[in-house]
Amino acid sequence: MEKKDTMALVDKGLLLPLMEEFYTIQGEGFHKGTAAYFIRVGGCDVGCHWCDVKESWNAETHPPTDIELIVENAAKYSDTIVVTGGEPLTWDMGPLTDRLKGRNLKTHIETSGAYPLTGDWDWICLSPKKNKLPVGRIYNEAHELKVIVYNKHDLIFAEEQAALTNKDCILYLQPEWSVRDKVTPMIVDYVMKNPKWKVSLQTHKYLNIP
Repeated sequence: MEKKDTMALVDKGLLLPLMEEFYTIQGEGFHKGTAAYFIRVGGCDVGCHWCDVKESWNAETHPPTDIELIVENAAKYSDTIVVTGGEPLTWDMGPLTDRLKGRNLKTHIETSGAYPLTGDWDWICLSPKKNKLPVGRIYNEAHELKVIVYNKHDLIFAEEQAALTNKDCILYLQPEWSVRDKVTPMIVDYVMKNPKWKVSLQTHKYLNIP
């Protein structure tokens, strides 16, 4: 297939730049502890300096993969499918979620919201970033807001973002892993003073699993 034909299918969401896919335990947020199949899609221009999957940023390094194959692999392992990245909303997620739903699979997404929301999702985890803020209707659609805390100012950012979400959105503060020893006590203190927030930890890293 010629490159232009491949890119046309990528633009339609029929092929996606697949970085990796794996079966593990969801480590973060509301569904932590749940067995889930993760689909990590390449491509992200948000550029968080502390990102722990920078190899996901360049979509061209990840093979355009037929979503039919992605769904077939996912269905073998779990009924809960988490689409993450990179930034998955870089691409049209409609075709992928249509096929996942066609297999009666639950669809979850982890996104910065930097691109318009596409796809049919049972659970949306919105994790906004300062350098490229969420766009469109995702604040109204998000089931959980997860703000990564690297320094004290991130708590101000968290409140600004929380003010934009719907009333049912669950609010989480999560320490950035590389500074967890420094910021976790600050987060704990903040949540105790502001109990509308909850603490999210990257429990999969403590469990030493993907």
